[in-house]
Amino acid sequence: MVAEAPPEESLLLDIGVVEFSGGLPESNDPEETGLYEEIRSAEVRYMPYHLKTTLQGTGHWGAVRVVPSPEAFTDIVVSGRIEESDGEFVELNISVGDSRGQHWYSKTYETQTGLSSYSVNRDRREDPYQKVFNDIANDLQAYVQQFPPGVVSEVRQVTELKFFADMSPRAYGEHLATDEEGNLSILRLPAENDPAVNRLRQIRERDRLVVDTLNEHYANFYYGIAIPYHSWRKTAREEAINYRQVKRSATMQTILGVVVIAGALAADTSSSSRSTERMNRGLQNIAIGEGFNTLMAGISRRSEAGMHRESIKELSESFGAEAAPMVVTVEGETRRLTGTAAAQYESWRKLLKEIYEAETGFVETADSADPGPMRIPEPSG
Repeated sequence: MVAEAPPEESLLLDIGVVEFSGGLPESNDPEETGLYEEIRSAEVRYMPYHLKTTLQGTGHWGAVRVVPSPEAFTDIVVSGRIEESDGEFVELNISVGDSRGQHWYSKTYETQTGLSSYSVNRDRREDPYQKVFNDIANDLQAYVQQFPPGVVSEVRQVTELKFFADMSPRAYGEHLATDEEGNLSILRLPAENDPAVNRLRQIRERDRLVVDTLNEHYANFYYGIAIPYHSWRKTAREEAINYRQVKRSATMQTILGVVVIAGALAADTSSSSRSTERMNRGLQNIAIGEGFNTLMAGISRRSEAGMHRESIKELSESFGAEAAPMVVTVEGETRRLTGTAAAQYESWRKLLKEIYEAETGFVETADSADPGPMRIPEPSG
């Protein structure tokens, strides 16, 4: 569902799509399950970015970013787990919540691709799994549409206050209250003419720029693997279908071969007529030969099925990437962030406080820092 007209900016919520989890059990044996670590390590980055592009294309949201951590400051957090993905079937378990700590819903999305999903004449803008991403986008929009007036503004304000409290717990830690279930609510708002508010908003813009830079990494990865990943899914789907057909055919041929051999060996070849006896033995030998041929064909096709699985494994060996180092400047000093996207963002969050302290001259100490948003006591009685 695409917005007919651009909504007011004040009604737009930002979305952070967290890297998905792979869903591979520790005891996974690729030879048995057909699930390969190389593929999943690519899909946990590829699918969130494609969901981002789908959500962004609806026109219903503010900034939609892939974030390396659910701790990123954003209005809505979408996380997911890949339960199945083999080119033919896909199943995603999606969970959605907001900055207030409220869990919206969890839902499983699945689809089966058809031959046309990988056709050269298809709409290249649509992923073979596009139905799943469209369903997620539609459900998310339908959920927000049922909000009472004022909820969207409240979510946006809580997101901002969480950022303020993270930068300066002493000044803003008591603007939010946390109930026993971990849900946040607003106790009071800072004055709009407070110079500290404008300063923190500028620092938050820098935080958004860093997340946008990390998104360029996700984008490079997404577009870089698009062609080989599409080819892998197309081949994996064909191989999975061939494997099922070969396995079914091999099983039937093996059973048929055993039956023919058993029947031939059990045949009564005794006859009063020598010529008839010779003919019966000849027919028995033919039957046994045909049985062994059928049996060997079944074994051969099972070997062929194993080759299909091996080819899938070979196609999965080139996936995996680390984020490129990022250079940021704090008070004229250059800092280099390295490691995974999650590690870089964690380092950046620490630098944010240094930026705030450098610009304000106020250092949060262990004694002055508030432990966090105050908790709402349970009602008495």
